[in-house]
Amino acid sequence: MAQQTPAAQMSDQAVAKQADALIAQMSPEEKAAQLTQFFYLQPYPPANVKALEALATTGVGSLLFATDPNEINRLQRIAVERSRLHIPVLFGYDVIHGLKTIFPVPIGMAASWDPSLVEKIQTISAREARAVGIHWAFAPMLDIARDPRWGRIVEGSGEDPYLTAVMGVAQVRGFQGPYIGAPGHVISGPKHLAGYGASLGGRDYAEANISDSELWNTYLPPFEAVVKAGAGNVMSAYMGLNGIPAASNRWLLTDVLRDTWGFRGFVVSDSGGVVSLKTQGVAANDQDAAVAAIKAGLTIEMTGPGQTPAMAALPQAIRDGRVTAAEVDRAVRRILEMKIRMGLFDNPYIDAGKAGQILGSAEHLKLARIAAERSAVLLRNDRNVLPLDRKAVRSVAVIGPLADSKRDTLGSWAFAPNDPPSMTILEGIRKKLGTAVRVNYSEGVRIPPRLFPAPGGSLDKKVAKPPLDETREIARAIDMASAADAAILVLGETQDMSGEQASRTTFELAGRQRELLEKVTATGKPVVVVLMSARPVDLGNSNPATVLDVWYPGSQGGAAVANLVFGDAVPGGKLPFSWINDAAQAPNPYNHLISHNPKDAEKGYFNTSSVPAYPFGHGLSYTTFGYTNVRSAKPEYSTGEPVQIIAEVTNTGTRSGEEVVQLYIHQRLAGAQRPVRELKGFKRIALKPSEKRTISFTLTKDDLRYWNAATRSWVNEASVFDVWVGGSSVAKNATTFEVR
Repeated sequence: MAQQTPAAQMSDQAVAKQADALIAQMSPEEKAAQLTQFFYLQPYPPANVKALEALATTGVGSLLFATDPNEINRLQRIAVERSRLHIPVLFGYDVIHGLKTIFPVPIGMAASWDPSLVEKIQTISAREARAVGIHWAFAPMLDIARDPRWGRIVEGSGEDPYLTAVMGVAQVRGFQGPYIGAPGHVISGPKHLAGYGASLGGRDYAEANISDSELWNTYLPPFEAVVKAGAGNVMSAYMGLNGIPAASNRWLLTDVLRDTWGFRGFVVSDSGGVVSLKTQGVAANDQDAAVAAIKAGLTIEMTGPGQTPAMAALPQAIRDGRVTAAEVDRAVRRILEMKIRMGLFDNPYIDAGKAGQILGSAEHLKLARIAAERSAVLLRNDRNVLPLDRKAVRSVAVIGPLADSKRDTLGSWAFAPNDPPSMTILEGIRKKLGTAVRVNYSEGVRIPPRLFPAPGGSLDKKVAKPPLDETREIARAIDMASAADAAILVLGETQDMSGEQASRTTFELAGRQRELLEKVTATGKPVVVVLMSARPVDLGNSNPATVLDVWYPGSQGGAAVANLVFGDAVPGGKLPFSWINDAAQAPNPYNHLISHNPKDAEKGYFNTSSVPAYPFGHGLSYTTFGYTNVRSAKPEYSTGEPVQIIAEVTNTGTRSGEEVVQLYIHQRLAGAQRPVRELKGFKRIALKPSEKRTISFTLTKDDLRYWNAATRSWVNEASVFDVWVGGSSVAKNATTFEVR
């Protein structure tokens, strides 16, 4: 079906006309097939039988999890050359923070507070994905995570809706480029609509019960932002939102997503999300589930591995009058239009020979290193232990169970079949210091395995380790640290302790890591604690002088950490969540509502303070910054008039560095309680010693509005607003303005 003009240049009418011409030729079975996505797990042939049968007969809407370009071409040929209507397949994949080149995990990306960097990261991710034949990435994840017990906090941008929206839009732009179908780009699939991060107790897959106020003010804004940015796909959540599973929630998928926000793309369920409607008790059989999903506004069913798709029941449902052909055609049209825009009818195949030239290029690895450097957060640096003086150090002890783990350095959602490169922290330090400095290594202890294994563990390469006598190894590590000029202690969580089905009840260091930490710091030598994790880590009373959080830093994590530790890079990242002291205090977000007794807010527990160990937005540098002359351009504004806030920022230290200038507001008088503070702007800037810069922020009408649960509407109200500008959510420099 040749086109006269490139798909990207076709009008909406021309695209719809081409799709409708195909729909007119399709049988009900072929339509149902276009609304189906199968897993294709190349190492497990029995799991692929149904997908292969459908490819050659009715065709298939989409396949996911194939990344071998030759295999993708083979599968595409089956669909294009053997199915009756020759409709190509849309290939999807979990390109979360890279395909071959792995960047910091998304929570680390968010910690950079650098949307331009994040857009570049996902541009590279898209380039590598498209090179192997992938058209669609299941990212970004926009779930607000106010409870860091929840394992999937690693995939998002933390607890704040504004930061999550900004980072989400940057990722969508990186994945998709200037338009859907842009060369070297893929469709972006923001997920999971909606409220998944608010699951009971932080337990994965548990229900979420969210008030109207929280839903509209906290959980939905990032999704609205990416819809306005042009995201081509949205993924619905697994769980029930206020008792209604997302895959059958017409209010969510149609009334809000399409009618209110104007979304024009297609909606996919999460894995098995349609069939699961039976398990969740809202569908008696596959036909019930398929009909409910179509009527709600779902477009395509992601069928779980080995499952029979519920959408296969649609032809009989049409004959039974339970769903109309027009309703099914509407969903099919959305899939076909996306395939047309992606140019798949013009050129369904890829040049497999060129993929190797693109994957893991030197340019991509350089950006991975820069991203890891910019995402690192210096939590603590008493006595200015960091940076270590490379000229003064003659011996370094690198200690810890994560110091030389390639797999953990990459983080979750990095897959062995793609053979991603990984430089560990030990390797990075050895490479940087060369032979002039003695670098000794001790694993110290082992992190014990999970009680319930990670669901994707079978996709990892298994590396057998010899038994470790931890008591003896701890003693060796102490001797090593005592003999060294400095020790670098790499602790935290293994990568499978974050992600899907990776919720935790505690933030304590697993195994004997705490003992190792206390005994190494007791040597009195300078100790740099490097943390790998995606959530707060409880270090107890060990009180190390220096703590550097590097998340899971990706393919060039080792090089980045070495640069940071020895001062060739300066940390400038900031926390995207409140670093609470104990999991029992969750959720405890910074932007909570002001209570009737705010002066006692930190006394929420009679036995301990509820003040976080490190506040949202916190992050130190190797220099210091001062804020002065925070002011509003004028004292009063009319409703809807842009508000200009100005501040002066000075590098008051002796080194160049980068600061994330953050702006927070509080509405003093409103028709509903308002948060104590809300992030409404930020800028990451670089300053030389003694350099001063004037920073300006513009607050729009949308920045000052909120959803009022009493009026059930968005409101902009007259009020005095407090404003703070500084380096974290506890910034002291303040001003006010009034909206009349």
